[in-house]
Amino acid sequence: MEKPLLSDKTKESERWDSYQYLQRNISSARNNVSFAGAGVTVEEVRSASAVSDPPPLYPPVLTTPVSLPTPEAIGYPSASGAGHELQRQVLDEIEIRELLIDHIGHRCCWGSRPARTWKIRAVEDCNVYVGTLDTFIEEREALTQTVPFNGGNFKHGSAPELWQIDLRSQFPTLFVPYKETRVPVPHSETVDKCTGCGGRGEVVCPTCNADGEPGFYKENQVMKCSKCYGRGLIAHKDGSDSICGECNGGGKLPCPNCQSRGLVKCETCDGSGSLLTSSIAVVKWKTLSKRKVSATRGAGSVPEEVFHRAEGVQLCNTQAYQCTPAYFADSYFLNKFSSEVISLRAEVPPTANVVCERHAISVVPVTRVTMEDRGKAFNFYIIGFGKEIYMKDYYPARFCWGLCPCLEWLKV
Repeated sequence: MEKPLLSDKTKESERWDSYQYLQRNISSARNNVSFAGAGVTVEEVRSASAVSDPPPLYPPVLTTPVSLPTPEAIGYPSASGAGHELQRQVLDEIEIRELLIDHIGHRCCWGSRPARTWKIRAVEDCNVYVGTLDTFIEEREALTQTVPFNGGNFKHGSAPELWQIDLRSQFPTLFVPYKETRVPVPHSETVDKCTGCGGRGEVVCPTCNADGEPGFYKENQVMKCSKCYGRGLIAHKDGSDSICGECNGGGKLPCPNCQSRGLVKCETCDGSGSLLTSSIAVVKWKTLSKRKVSATRGAGSVPEEVFHRAEGVQLCNTQAYQCTPAYFADSYFLNKFSSEVISLRAEVPPTANVVCERHAISVVPVTRVTMEDRGKAFNFYIIGFGKEIYMKDYYPARFCWGLCPCLEWLKV
């Protein structure tokens, strides 16, 4: 099953021989500039090509048949660390021309003469390697929760240690980006007297006893009527007075907060006088990801569309409690690159434990071929192990006059 190498969304794919075969949907690739793993951008490739230069797969000038690693050629690290022997298929001048002639043959207005007769000046490696190390961790911490105690029974006993709590029913799929759950710690409940009211369930009214001594209060405190200003009468423009309907002529009103009782319900314990304190285990599962991109210098000038169309391979994908560098019997560069990726291992918080790690190395194989004749030159790309031809603009033998169905003449 194919797996998108250039997409943020990935699915489980079947093993093909000793690694995975990957491809991206072309239509969605044009709308997304990331590839070769989540978050890897074309800008990262451009930057990597300026500072790194992996060993090329092809010589700069094609004088003899060159070797293109096939999927079977790349060793997939086994449990013992031994890789398969590197096998190669030959990509020579004849095959390069055949690939180009086949590509041109699907375009009715293109001539095959340049593909057949022009000299192949250079074959340039433009590969991009992406290494990732994902560390899946479980982090636990305890929070104290205090709520009003309104009665009820709870089991007494010794509370377990935080990492002794069984959360197997909550455990997520490995390498999910993030999941959080909260569970009460068994037997951690305690009931204490409310410190806000001293266990009485009521506190002094802050409205009518604001100026009183702490812990003391007065009952039957009244307030001046705000409608008649304490007169008990309402004055009218004609000079007459009427009894205030708010205070019924008394000029005073009871405290609106406590009805002049002097006490109000304690908000801390909700009037119960007791607080229930318990521990809550906050458990977080998350994936800490590190990535390294290495590209040949030629990859810096490859058109963006080429990488989106590329078929790549996952050279290794290992999973262990603690991953070690992958071993390729035939590639010093890949061994060194894998070690560099492992050395980037994310720092694990002191409150977390490592569940497992996953280490993967992927490659997007791209080859640029340059052909020339009498001072003129053009280039094209051989993409992936499927050897798809990509030619962006110029080809020297186009003969479209608008009388054929190719519609080339409509292109601006």
